[in-house]
Amino acid sequence: MKLYVHPGGSSLSVHILLHEIGAPFELEVVNVTAKQRADGADYREIAPRGMVPLLELSSGERLTENLVIAQYICDAADRTDLMPAAGTLARYRVMEWQSFVAAELHKSFIPLNWKIDAPMRELVLARIRGRLALAERGLAGPFLTGETFTAADAYMFVIASWTRFYGIDIAAFPRLAAFLRYVGERPSVRAALRAEGRGMVRLDDPEPAP
Repeated sequence: MKLYVHPGGSSLSVHILLHEIGAPFELEVVNVTAKQRADGADYREIAPRGMVPLLELSSGERLTENLVIAQYICDAADRTDLMPAAGTLARYRVMEWQSFVAAELHKSFIPLNWKIDAPMRELVLARIRGRLALAERGLAGPFLTGETFTAADAYMFVIASWTRFYGIDIAAFPRLAAFLRYVGERPSVRAALRAEGRGMVRLDDPEPAP
């Protein structure tokens, strides 16, 4: 398998899952803004949408979209801790959180990359804070669905960590802040961050521990 990522982008969540599973894979860091691969080639030649993550299978088939890839790799590895078995309510709870992160939280950050005036920025920040408040209230335990780390936690960690990149204070969300610290200590997270290099996700310490 080969995974294409942008440093600290949403693709980091899939990268984390591959480390959790322990499956062998190649990694290529691309510049998704410039649509450029590491060798300077146009990334859109292999990813027409120009987005990450992109997972290339040994068969040559390629998968896109965070939620789809996460389910594929967890199912292929039979890791029902990361993605509960099909047909179980536990799986739907994980997918519920994945969908919330994708549709409500992840998309809320996009306007911060645009040229917007101060009033519009405040509206965007208010929306983000509102979604963070929902996550704060919804945390079922140390992880989103309780005591077990799942694919949804990997995704939430990445997107909620963007608050540091964009300078958004999360002091009002202590449970979420604790979640970010806790997940940030996982070996899979630190390994993925080391491999991708400095990007949109940063831990409390200046650099991930070796």
